[in-house]
Amino acid sequence: MSLNRSRFRRAMVAIAAGSLLILSGCSGQGARLGLLEPASDRAPAMGNLWLGFWIAAFVVGGLTLALILYAPVRYRRRKGNAVPRQTKYNLPMELLYTLVPLLIVAVLFFFTVRAQNEVLDQSEPVDHTINVVGQKWSWTFNYMEQDNGEVGNVVHQVGTMSQIPDLYLPVDKTIRFNLESPDVIHSFWIPAFYFKLDAIPGHPNSFDVTPTKLGTYDGKCAELCGTYHAQMIFKVHVVTEQEYLAKLNELAANGQVGEKKPQVSGTALATQPAKEPHE
Repeated sequence: MSLNRSRFRRAMVAIAAGSLLILSGCSGQGARLGLLEPASDRAPAMGNLWLGFWIAAFVVGGLTLALILYAPVRYRRRKGNAVPRQTKYNLPMELLYTLVPLLIVAVLFFFTVRAQNEVLDQSEPVDHTINVVGQKWSWTFNYMEQDNGEVGNVVHQVGTMSQIPDLYLPVDKTIRFNLESPDVIHSFWIPAFYFKLDAIPGHPNSFDVTPTKLGTYDGKCAELCGTYHAQMIFKVHVVTEQEYLAKLNELAANGQVGEKKPQVSGTALATQPAKEPHE
């Protein structure tokens, strides 16, 4: 009996040590258990929540696996090993496997709500505002810079399926994104920012984010929105404030001024290709 318990304890220690090793190896400056290197101020809250869920999964999974392996080994048929006493029910055990999952869910729910409140916080002053329209099947970006003396206009860039739009953001400046859709639900997602939010017809959404790292990042729609959902991609360029203003003035010089809001009737005709993408 004591030998079996000793083996069980050693197995548990090995599982715990292996889990910690895996987690420590994945929590460095690079990818963290499937997440990209963070590039926004919202990333730490979401990254810590993601890592916490993985820790909980490793602990629960490791304990469950250890118990599954322990039972057939400890009570396997052999000489001197009697069949354990059979019971119809075990009240303490039933309470345990009812209350423990509830406790786990409650703890995860608490940390989820805390992270959600942090990433959706809009109490800080906003430096720039961008109105985003998700339409079948691309994106329109309206830079609301009419009160900015260095631009003086609302500047837009309209994407199509044949022309992937570029979104320019100034580094270390708080951006407010106002999201809307004229047709179906889309989801505005920049994976490196660790954040996404739906663009819902008739229900405007908004969020604030501060890019913290210069570079070019992928953006996409994270909501299955129709035939060409996979074509709803865009490029995000996080640049200096001077480069940001220079780009907006370049767009304005090209005549891309005024706010663009594609309508349902015209959007599909303007963006739908004549042929399937694979043809």
